[in-house]
Amino acid sequence: MATAVANQAPHQFGKEAEEKKINGGFVVPETNSFGETFRDYNAEGEKHARVENFYKINHKNQTYDFVKKMREEYIKMDKMEMSIWECCELLNDVVDESDLDSDLPQMEHLLQTAESIRKDYPDEDWLHLTGLIHDLGKVLLLPQFGGLPYWAVVGDTYPVGCAFDESILHHKYFKENPDYHNPAYNTKYGVYSENCGLDNVLMSWGHDDYMYLVARENKTTLPPAALFIIRNHSFYPLHTGGAYRHLMNEEDHENLKWLQIFNKYELYSKATELIDVEKVKPYYLSLIEKVISSITSQLYLKELY
Repeated sequence: MATAVANQAPHQFGKEAEEKKINGGFVVPETNSFGETFRDYNAEGEKHARVENFYKINHKNQTYDFVKKMREEYIKMDKMEMSIWECCELLNDVVDESDLDSDLPQMEHLLQTAESIRKDYPDEDWLHLTGLIHDLGKVLLLPQFGGLPYWAVVGDTYPVGCAFDESILHHKYFKENPDYHNPAYNTKYGVYSENCGLDNVLMSWGHDDYMYLVARENKTTLPPAALFIIRNHSFYPLHTGGAYRHLMNEEDHENLKWLQIFNKYELYSKATELIDVEKVKPYYLSLIEKVISSITSQLYLKELY
């Protein structure tokens, strides 16, 4: 990554996001890869019933104590080593069962996201890389990374340790979560304080927070906006629903502008044509070499420069 980009202040990223045309050259499709409306959770059918059941299990089990336990376990990063591209290729064996909009392997999703961004933001190589690695944490589903259940890896994310906002999908199922009835955790602020900053808020455990920890703990030089995107790209109650703004600090508000740009490509690129992997592979290998030399599991980034 260019030093100028890596060292750019957070407020500068926000300013650029404001000045850029938010819709860029990307045409938002009307339907997803199944010919349906994007994120239509009110429709009926076997697929929708499966996803609703996923959220029922997710909402019951994602507690404050569970998240703390998983963070303590996976912050060790002490198992296996592989390159970034090798890790991407592992996602050829992973399909996100919580996703209503695509049933393609996650490797394809990574490239669709990154390539869509690259077309509209050719000079923001940090954002291309963010698109490529944002879902790498889904390797948690694989045996060599712990083989976690889907409810602990994918799906929309939300804070734990405070009240579950009504905007969260299938909110009714939180009634089976012990935190829902715990006065320490079921108020507006819970264990947090006003404008404490999202870095200080525990999020439901999954691939987002995992990959964020990987980058943060290895002192990545990716800009703060990239880390914010990685950790919060599934946080739909925030970037789409407008909830939890009372927990955000000034830097969060600036980074949110980049997240909302990213989200359009991450979601709507699922309806685009398949990517020719061999054609784009040289670019991403060179970008990885430029920014990140290697990755270890529990993904351990050996060197970021």
